[in-house]
Order: sequence, then C-alpha cells, then structure tokens
Amino acid sequence: MGQASSETDPDAHPDNRIGVLPPRTRVWRNGKVEAEGFPVAEISDQLARPGVTVWLDLCAPDEDDLRVVSEELGLDPVAMEDAVSSHERAKLDRYSEYAFLNLYSPEVGDDAEMSLHEISAFVTERALVTVRQDAGFDVDELVSRWDDSPDLDRADPDEPMTPLLLYGLLDLVVDRQLTAVQGLDDEADALEELIFDDAFPVKDIQRRSFRLRKNLVSLRRVSLPMREILNTLMRRDLRFVHASLMPYFQDVYDHTLRVSEWTDGLRDLVANLLDTRIALQGNRLNEVMKKVTSWAAIIAVPTAVTGFYGQNVPYPGSDQAVGFYVSTTLLIVCSVGLYFVFKARDWL
Repeated sequence: MGQASSETDPDAHPDNRIGVLPPRTRVWRNGKVEAEGFPVAEISDQLARPGVTVWLDLCAPDEDDLRVVSEELGLDPVAMEDAVSSHERAKLDRYSEYAFLNLYSPEVGDDAEMSLHEISAFVTERALVTVRQDAGFDVDELVSRWDDSPDLDRADPDEPMTPLLLYGLLDLVVDRQLTAVQGLDDEADALEELIFDDAFPVKDIQRRSFRLRKNLVSLRRVSLPMREILNTLMRRDLRFVHASLMPYFQDVYDHTLRVSEWTDGLRDLVANLLDTRIALQGNRLNEVMKKVTSWAAIIAVPTAVTGFYGQNVPYPGSDQAVGFYVSTTLLIVCSVGLYFVFKARDWL
C-alpha cells in the first residue's frame, strides 16, 4: 500500500494533527487490509469490532499529542512519557494489558557516520502503535514487508495478528543493524588499508579510528538488549508468540546474535589495528632516526677533518695548495665511504 492511502487527512480531521507528519492508520481483518487512513479517534470503534487488528504510526509526537492515543487504548502515562522521551535505552516493559518496546534502527552514511533512529512500540492484543522520534526510520519499508508477507494472508482468524506485525518490525530493525555493522566492517577494511599505506596519514587514521570505535560502541549499546527483548517475547509462559510464529522470532534472535558477535569482533579488530598503527609508527620513527644518525655520522667526518686542519699549528701542506687538495680529497673519500657502508647495512 502506498503512503498516501494509509495517512490520515489532517484537513478532513483537524483534531488528527499529531506529530510532525500525519498519522498512519490501518485495519486488518482475517489477514486482509480492510481500512486505512481513518482518524485516530476511531481506533476504539475499530477495536470494538470482532477479529480486527489495528496499526497506528506517529512521527515525533509530544506528550499532549499522545493523550488521545492513551484514551483510545488505555495506555499508562509512564509508558507514554517513555515514548516521547529521546535517548531511552532499548528495552521491553510489560504491563498488564500490553507491552512497551523501545528500539533503535541504525544507519551508516557514505561518510561512515552512523545515526540512530529511535522507535517505540505499544503492543496490545489487537493493536500495534509505533512512535518514531524522527522521520529517519522508513515506515514505508515496514508496510511493504507486511504487504509482501504471505503469512498475513494465511493468518489464523482465531489468533491475534499483533505478534506477526511485531515480527515484521523487529525483523526490519535487526536487518538495519546487520546492514550497519556491514558498513562498519567495510570502514574497518578501509582503515586497515590506510594504516599499511606508504603515505601513512596519521591524522586521518586517528580521526577515522576514533569515529569507528565510537560507532561500534553505539551500535553495541542498542543491539545487545535485543537478545533480552526477544528472549522475553519468546518465553512460553507469556504465550505472546504462538507456536506457528516461534521459528520467525527465533530467526530474528539468531540475526541479533550475529550482530552482537560481529560487533564484538570488529571492536577487537579495531583495537588490533590501533596497536599495529602504534607499532608501525614506532618502526617508521626508528627508520627516520637511523637515517638522521647516519647522515650525522657522514657530516661529522668533514667537520673533524676541517676542524683538525683549522688548528693554528703547521701541518703537511700548510700554506700550500697541495694541503687544500689533500684535505678535500680526504673529506670526500671518507664521506663517500661511510655512505656506502651505511647503505650496505640498510641504515640509509
């Protein structure tokens, strides 16, 4: 379904101006989309009908905006406060009639900068409410996954559809995390090539390595709690996920483990790269010092010869042209000899 068909019309429903973008609403019945784009105030009327599942999406609402949603679904004010607050940790809170989730979808740009898009979700027996902190999370892709899922068409009318909708949301978020860690892996490869480059741009290496480590820490902070979230959802005593959907959630859990393991591996790799950079920098410094010392030794010979002949005492060839030629020849022969000796020992 296109975005325009599921967005509510704020001109037709002035009381429906919630958030920075028009809310999106949709109703499924027996696995089929029955209605969308209806006002938020009609959610309770829709839920009063048997066998329906409602989805509501809000973008950057404030606390006052969520009052109508709280009234329609009977949500707790504490959970509503978490939904509008930024930088909440990734978590799953259970209430008597619903569950509250806070998730993060990462995105790595072309410049290897990573941004995090926060998404909150209220999951009741027959309703899913998603609350985005910004428009960075592409909800159209989420809707496309639902529309392309054959399991919605095969949904059991006696089973609630919210676990299947939540699976689509979790699967998309974890896939985004996998894409992000792949982008950070590519950045680690680029950093490795930069470290072993003959140019060895120290400032660029330091800047990119610091940015990569910061992104890995941020990604790990939002991806690690996903294991606990999925473990809680799949607990058999909660009976939130029915048996037919358990393999789907298990697949998302496996992807979550992969993200965590990949992130930890990259953190170790970056640490090793930094140690390698320090070792290579030390080796390069030793090479420079070796060359400087060798040239200093070469220069010391002419200095010694000219200093010796500069004494105010008679010496062979004193006051004669032959003395100048002898000293100059001695200076050149010793310097060239030392140059070839140092070159043969790879000191230059």
